Amino acid sequence: MGNVQRLYDFIRRHPSWVDGCWAVLLVTVTLLTFAGQHGQRNIPLSVTLLVGLGCVVGLRRRSPEHVLLLAVGLGIAQLVLDVEPYVGDFALLVAVYTAASQGARWSSRLALVGAFLAAPVAGLRWPTPTAGTSEDVFFTGILMVPFVLAWVMGDSVRTRRAYFAHLEERAARLEREREAEAKVAVAAERARIARELHDVVAHNVSVMVVQADGAAYVLDGSPDQARNALETISATGRQALAEMRRLLGVLRTGEPREAGEYVPQPDVDQMNELIEQVRGAGLPVDFRIEGAVRQLPRGVELTAYRIVQEALTNTRKHGGADAGASVRLVYFDDGLGLLIEDDGRGAPATLATDRGADGAGHGLIGMRERVGMVGGTLDAGPRPGGGFRISALLPLKTI
Repeated sequence: MGNVQRLYDFIRRHPSWVDGCWAVLLVTVTLLTFAGQHGQRNIPLSVTLLVGLGCVVGLRRRSPEHVLLLAVGLGIAQLVLDVEPYVGDFALLVAVYTAASQGARWSSRLALVGAFLAAPVAGLRWPTPTAGTSEDVFFTGILMVPFVLAWVMGDSVRTRRAYFAHLEERAARLEREREAEAKVAVAAERARIARELHDVVAHNVSVMVVQADGAAYVLDGSPDQARNALETISATGRQALAEMRRLLGVLRTGEPREAGEYVPQPDVDQMNELIEQVRGAGLPVDFRIEGAVRQLPRGVELTAYRIVQEALTNTRKHGGADAGASVRLVYFDDGLGLLIEDDGRGAPATLATDRGADGAGHGLIGMRERVGMVGGTLDAGPRPGGGFRISALLPLKTI
């Protein structure tokens, strides 16, 4: 079995050598038939044509089109020089098959024409003296069958090869598309993590900075207020640390996770805690909920929470010491409406409109990205008479 496999592998690796062996075998067998036919005419011409037919078999893979033209030329020469058909003419079948399976389309069509004409033309050139017309037609049809079958087999091989090439190209294209989609998914996940990190850091660090400044201001005159501010800083830091661990956990692969290491992502139910935290940081907030409260898609609730969180963070940073804010959540039949307003002095216009209210290009831009991901709309801008206003509509069915 091993020897057979090695022989098969050798044939696959050296197809031209195999063709050369077949050509030598064809020439040898034909010469042996000449040796047994002492009275045959045109032996020198037959041998000359035989060399050309051997080249047809031996070189068929290198240039199928030229080999077909050579075979046609040899066939015409055989007709003109009156060299009767012999064993070497088997090479014509090989030329027809090769052109149909590997050659250009024009050579395949030429081979098909030759397959239909070879037998009738040979019958007319060398008719059988003792046969009648019907017998000539019958034998001509019999001789035509091998040529037509050779072309059909070659064309079938071409079609099958093209089909498998199409499958390979399609598989390669799908693999490229899969890799591209994976890259897009990775980029989207990185953007999502960046937005989450921004929201966590911007909100919690802002609270901590405000409380630290307040504690330093009242440390000598009101130790109790300073203690409360430090407790708020501690609680806010723990909350930020928990959320940072949850987000960084997304980037880990194959690491064991301790129980309680991650916390659920915030939603509308935690809005009251957010408002109380902001109030504790010194920003008065009027919080109202309108409509029938109900469970919303997870992405909608997270988006609503982050928009309110970012808006109130911006108010604390840019609204001034006397600023106040109002937050309204309105439950509609088909979604959730948000309205966050403040009466502070607001961020500089270039930050509020061009780069985002955090001054680094991530505030309002991040809000718009979040709202766009759930198929909602967002409007943000200064209020008439002062302050800032953010409104958003988040649909019940996310895209």
